[in-house]
Amino acid sequence: MIDKVKNFLGLDIKAKKYALSEDKVFGKIADERKPDKWVFSTCGYCGVGCGLYIGVKDGKAVYTKGNPKHFVNMGTLCPKGLSEHQMINSPERVTEPMLRKEGKLEPVSWDEAYSKTAETFKRIAKEHGPKAVGIISTGQLLTEEFYTLGKFVQLGLGTNNFDGNTTLCMASAVAGYKQSLGSDGPVGSYEDFSVADVVVLVGANIADNHPILMLHLNKNPNKKVIVVDPRRSKTSQIADIFVPLKARTDLALFNGLAYMLIEQGWIDEAYIKEKVNGFSELKKHLENYPPQEVANITGIDVKTLYELARQYAANDKVTTAWTMGVNQSAMGTDTVSAITNLHLLTGKIGKPGCGPFSITGQCNAMGTRESGFTSSLPGYRPYGDPAVTQEYADIVGVPVDRVPTERGYKYAEIIDAIERGEIKALWIVATNPLVSFVDQEKLRKTLAKLDLLVVQDAFMGDTAQIADVVFAAATWGEKEGTYTNSERRVNRANKAVEPLGNAKSDFDIVVEFSRYFDGMDTLLFEGWKTPGDAFEEWKRVSAGQLCDYSGMTYELLEEEGGVQWPCNAQFPKGTKRLYTEEIPFRTGDGKAKLVSAEWMPMKEPVRAGFPVMLNTGRTVEQWHTRTKTRSIDILDQLAPEAWVELHPEDAKTLQVRSGDRIALSSPRGRVEDVVVKVTQTMRPGNVFVPFHFNTQLVNTLTQPEFDPISGEPNYKQTAVQLHSQNVPEGIAMQETEISGALAHERCDKAREYRYEKTKEAR
Repeated sequence: MIDKVKNFLGLDIKAKKYALSEDKVFGKIADERKPDKWVFSTCGYCGVGCGLYIGVKDGKAVYTKGNPKHFVNMGTLCPKGLSEHQMINSPERVTEPMLRKEGKLEPVSWDEAYSKTAETFKRIAKEHGPKAVGIISTGQLLTEEFYTLGKFVQLGLGTNNFDGNTTLCMASAVAGYKQSLGSDGPVGSYEDFSVADVVVLVGANIADNHPILMLHLNKNPNKKVIVVDPRRSKTSQIADIFVPLKARTDLALFNGLAYMLIEQGWIDEAYIKEKVNGFSELKKHLENYPPQEVANITGIDVKTLYELARQYAANDKVTTAWTMGVNQSAMGTDTVSAITNLHLLTGKIGKPGCGPFSITGQCNAMGTRESGFTSSLPGYRPYGDPAVTQEYADIVGVPVDRVPTERGYKYAEIIDAIERGEIKALWIVATNPLVSFVDQEKLRKTLAKLDLLVVQDAFMGDTAQIADVVFAAATWGEKEGTYTNSERRVNRANKAVEPLGNAKSDFDIVVEFSRYFDGMDTLLFEGWKTPGDAFEEWKRVSAGQLCDYSGMTYELLEEEGGVQWPCNAQFPKGTKRLYTEEIPFRTGDGKAKLVSAEWMPMKEPVRAGFPVMLNTGRTVEQWHTRTKTRSIDILDQLAPEAWVELHPEDAKTLQVRSGDRIALSSPRGRVEDVVVKVTQTMRPGNVFVPFHFNTQLVNTLTQPEFDPISGEPNYKQTAVQLHSQNVPEGIAMQETEISGALAHERCDKAREYRYEKTKEAR
């Protein structure tokens, strides 16, 4: 173990003088590895946004340490953050642009890579129209790069078939905020965890996936923690109340709690009258969610349901936070709105310790939401409003007819359009769908139909390996700009070292590539030389919008350890919370909307042949599809392969123990050789598998079902079968779940509701 820790910290385990004393491991560093300089920056993994310093020696990153003065993490880092410098020199790095020649990727000059791509894009646009080129981006770029990429794609290439892999994790939070509050944007701050009376965590295993947020919870000795989750996660172990609801019944749960708040008179009538629309419609809608019916659906007894409702009413400060357990659902958007309903009914929003709070997954998922031209025009401007379209065109000095007036295809719709032959070329930026997307067999067959696949990435991931062109991108620590974290805090990320080999920053790639299209660089990027030029334009574009950066400077961001938007003349040091008296809801009349959302049973429930419910998720040791983390020894040693968590009863049925291996199958495929972990954290008939691993590719199994509003996949519930060596035929179906007395009638209503929602979203 000592050797592992030394490797983790970058110490030479062969040198006897490196004793693991506290001052050498956590304070002073041996002279041979002592950095020449420390560079102020921000972690490039998850959306928590930890401040840190990158230690540089002889032009190489050799150390990472937390920034003790940074509000977010107070000097602490998780295992990924502590080893982040090792990622820069990973053997997985792409160091040269590459072109497929005679079936093999070969290093080429940037000119050849750009020329091949530009010529093909131009040919396809001429033959099939500009929208025959699709782009799928990421949550990993810097905001300046997102803005530059989106501007080039939408105003230059002229295709609005542009989305990000943030649709796979955050789109439902975006859409839910929009339909309830009028705009995207997390409502509160991490400070709310430390001052709330009650913190409700829904589908949010922050102890594993956002461990630094536990610091903010632990600042609050008087809080009550409620964890709502089908899985008894690590986070549930700190709960005062644990609510083990049935899988994907959270929308019914929150509808039921709203029913009880109204029934008992536990609402803020004055706040509702002044600030909220839709109360009478919601009250009527909730007649379908009486307590016993909700108990039947969720598996939570009526007494506990009333106690949960009482917690929202009886406490002055209530924060409800969620992550993928809510978002990654075919009903994710409406569940976000149902959570928000509880805060609107009780007036617990826009105040310290109060509000519905989405915790972001990637380091800059917020940046792409703000600036990236995907679900809206930059600055949360809606598509299709002529005045808004003209306003943006005037700010950036382009003809108004170049500005898109409607959103193009979402991520999954781009894949479907490729399958139909409508999209001929795909440009993928810093994401790896060959591990992260659902229904992998269909995806791989679909991508094979493309005329051209371009992958822009710092790492030779699974998707890059099948590309026709690879743009070699710089990564964290090799470029500069800003990230926005889950609490709207814009943080500075500085360049510490030069890009490896002949790699270039994503900003430089896009600006240089634009020069291969006649006059486009002059139209879009005239005078742009550094990310700072994009930042200055973005400040003008965001001015007056909810995500207002106009008062920010790079210097201010470093001085303050990040600044929360809106930041402007009115809020020169930023803003902790939205929807206060000074910041109204972003709707036409300044009022929020109570959303009447219909719960529906699963489209693909457990059944004979597939009697077990699969839940997928993350683990603290790895990052997404492991392109960044699989070459870091300590992280790989801690979690080298996927495992399946199953209840002792299911293990007994399969005749397996921890350490044995089983297979999982669904109607879409089969995954072999997955290590068993027998645990009481799972309920019988349910299993959990982390999705990071291409060796046990669990997304082979997941279903192509999507939220009709946000387009986010339903990763969290897939009906599967389990197979062991001793029981190859798998688990037999014991009984069929009946989800409440109104289930059949509700199915019919839900289908009609879903159809209407899909029409509205289009």
